[in-house]
Amino acid sequence: MIGTINGKDVEFSENQTVLDVAKANGHFIPTLCELADLDHAPGTCRVCLVDIKRKGDSEHHIVTSCTTPMEDGMAVLTRTPKVRKMQRLQVELLLADHNQECASCVRHGNCELQDVAQFVGLQQNRYTYPEFYQRRSRDDSSPAIFRDMSKCIRCFRCVKVCREIQGIDALVITEKGLETEISVRDNLPLNQSDCVSCGQCILVCPVGALAGRNDTEEALDMFYDPEIFTVVQFAPAVRTAIGEEFGMAKGENVEGRMITALKQLGADVVLDTNFAADLVIMEEGSELLDRIKNKGVLPMFTSCCPGWVNFVEKNYPELNPHISTTRSPQQCLGSMAKTYLAEKMDINPGKIRVISIMPCTAKKGEAKRPEFEHEGLRDVDVVLSTRGFARILKREGLDLAGLGDTGFDNPWMSDYSGAAVIFGNTGGVMEAAVRTVHKVVTGKELEEVEYSGVRGEALRREATVDLGPDIGPVKVAVVHTLKEARRLVEEIKAGESPYGFVEVMACPGGCAGGGGQPRSKHSYQGTRLDRKQGMYTIDRKRSVRQSHNNPMIAKIYGDFLKEPLGEKSHHLLHTTYRDRKQKVSHTMDEIWREIEDRS
Repeated sequence: MIGTINGKDVEFSENQTVLDVAKANGHFIPTLCELADLDHAPGTCRVCLVDIKRKGDSEHHIVTSCTTPMEDGMAVLTRTPKVRKMQRLQVELLLADHNQECASCVRHGNCELQDVAQFVGLQQNRYTYPEFYQRRSRDDSSPAIFRDMSKCIRCFRCVKVCREIQGIDALVITEKGLETEISVRDNLPLNQSDCVSCGQCILVCPVGALAGRNDTEEALDMFYDPEIFTVVQFAPAVRTAIGEEFGMAKGENVEGRMITALKQLGADVVLDTNFAADLVIMEEGSELLDRIKNKGVLPMFTSCCPGWVNFVEKNYPELNPHISTTRSPQQCLGSMAKTYLAEKMDINPGKIRVISIMPCTAKKGEAKRPEFEHEGLRDVDVVLSTRGFARILKREGLDLAGLGDTGFDNPWMSDYSGAAVIFGNTGGVMEAAVRTVHKVVTGKELEEVEYSGVRGEALRREATVDLGPDIGPVKVAVVHTLKEARRLVEEIKAGESPYGFVEVMACPGGCAGGGGQPRSKHSYQGTRLDRKQGMYTIDRKRSVRQSHNNPMIAKIYGDFLKEPLGEKSHHLLHTTYRDRKQKVSHTMDEIWREIEDRS
């Protein structure tokens, strides 16, 4: 079928909307609710207006392009004076119901509402009604996410992601009309709700209504305090993502530039979370073999993703014994920095502050878990998201694109294997574990170091690993998104799961698509695949590609930890889990009886 947009012929298929066809043919139409790769109810923002004239119709009509099917012979105009005027009015009405303290907003300069206001030519806002938005809720109870509904434009993207992608359904739409608000289910504070802090809602929020907790000032205080010894670590998925914030190529490895920037900020030591990922493989792999040989609890779940850990503790605490007791790489490195590194450098652990740069908002909450504080010292003191670190660099006048490379200079805790860096992709933890467990059991390295059986984009991937005559084949699975994880958990509870080892990542694509990563304009997960390929490229270029072959890992065990699953590693590298499931005070039968009694 053929129609026209702005006088140019366009071909399209049945069931495509005007907006779909316009985007496919390079005609920009502003919108605040639609995202290219997020299938959600359209038409909520009413900004994507266009002028249409149907075949055989003499009348022009102004319609929302995201809800109007393109028709054969239809003529569409996107920038007529009437369309622009109506778009400006719609944006004005959105702003009238919006907290306009833009200068202090975390989205200042990166706000879709500001961008659309500029695009439609808004020069002044004639309407503002604080009484509408000032009474809306603000919630800072979560250690990871801040809610400010005075800034919400009710596009409902966050509800869609929480409900349909993650299957958590912690966010709900309440009230109607001017009172409509995105609330937390059961009117609970965010930290007491089913929210797992994955941050996917933040990635899709077009404004500052949902944001990661801002720890910028605390981090800067540590950098500039001469009495504090600052240790900074950054995760594998950060190095191939943060360059986007500075106009660099998608997926480019900016590891060396990050070290340069951190040194200029005042970091005393820069470490790589990848080193701790290798450490985790040694502990987690040994734990898996111990469970298999001694008939321990199986399947064993990986423990690196705090969003996943939150999910189990809040929804299926009876499955806590299935989670590996090995801490995440972030927490392992924090623990080693305040013990092993402090000993090597002869520094009082009380003067060390560990700052983490993570692709994940849930890491903020993980660092504050009571299990990770000993004798008044936290293993990790501050967690910055990738976006948060980019904000610090911009504030301090450091353009990552213009900096040179600096290498790690710590002789004890900086080198890493290729297996460690692929932790940042879904399936990477499993692949890294297989590389090492196969060697430990069989005495031989995998013939093909890239274990393709667990790679890909399917929400669940399966493979069978042959661990030799003593153990035999072990079926493994990789799952990403919590909606798919819930399906798997229900199968396990029903006794229908054949797996021995399962990796779960809360976010689509794993850490590459984490809630703390840079946003992609006009799409939900737009550059995630570029970040993923960037990490696989780093793996292929490493001279050492298995965790057990990292010489620094051998050294830390020889000098300090002694052996995987040993007494010292158990104390410093392992943890426990809690039951955080909401206790229901009344059963549904009791509630219905009460309703009947009242009636």
